[in-house]
Amino acid sequence: MKISLSIRQNFKSPELTFKRAELIKVIKTTLQHLALQENYELGLACVDNQESQQLNRTYRGKDKPTNVLSFPAEIPEEVLPMLDARPLGDLVICIPVVLQEAQAQQKTVLNHFYHLLVHGVLHLLGYDHELGEQEADEMEQLEIDILAKLGIKNPYLSQDT
Repeated sequence: MKISLSIRQNFKSPELTFKRAELIKVIKTTLQHLALQENYELGLACVDNQESQQLNRTYRGKDKPTNVLSFPAEIPEEVLPMLDARPLGDLVICIPVVLQEAQAQQKTVLNHFYHLLVHGVLHLLGYDHELGEQEADEMEQLEIDILAKLGIKNPYLSQDT
């Protein structure tokens, strides 16, 4: 499996540093946990509160910044065999929200960021916790299992530091 990842980092923070290889490992672990073996491509944008709020307002009707937004790729099935990699879509992660949530939840910033990356990839694959309690429970358990493979404790329990 090969992951093609394009990163746009408009907002950086000294509290959150990561390497491309680490991000690809998180994405691969997520896909492999779901027994997906194709080549994939996705985009990741790290943004500030203003950009997150504007996107959240435009696409979800919520006038506030949010931790992660997912924009699944919409490629016709008949086109996919012509591509070298299956496009998953784009994720937008708001770094100030990540920093704020990590502090409030007493989590390391990097672990929280990785959790949101896993969460976002699951959304790109069609998982949706807003459809009902069963779907939310399924998605939460997937996140817990995937993060455990990465050495990250259950994010739904307090204090992973």
